[in-house]
Amino acid sequence: MATYTISDLAREFDLTTRAMRFYEDMGLVRPERTGPGGRNRVYSARDRTRLKLTLRAKRLGLSLNEAKEIIDLYDSPRDTGVQLRKFLEVLAIHRKQLEAQMRDLQANLDEVREHEREAMELLAKVEPQPQ
Repeated sequence: MATYTISDLAREFDLTTRAMRFYEDMGLVRPERTGPGGRNRVYSARDRTRLKLTLRAKRLGLSLNEAKEIIDLYDSPRDTGVQLRKFLEVLAIHRKQLEAQMRDLQANLDEVREHEREAMELLAKVEPQPQ
């Protein structure tokens, strides 16, 4: 069975060890503890997969809590339909948020373009172009 150190996974996923410990505190990964006082973390292939899914969820814009909820569903022995419906629900909410942000950005871009057009017209009046 493959195991990883905190440094191995941090390096592989371009994270800091502090971020790795934060993900552990959030319950996203659950490494075994070894060595004196349990100071050494040993991550399993399952932890690596959970970390990979967490980072994928972050790229999609999901919160860590949403990521954990979805990943935990896949770890449970429940019906896959329940898991997929929950995932679809979270994705639908997130998509709506992104679409609203896109509408806001488009409105801002339209306003910037209008100001640029007006400024160019005014500039043309105060600085006539050479013939």
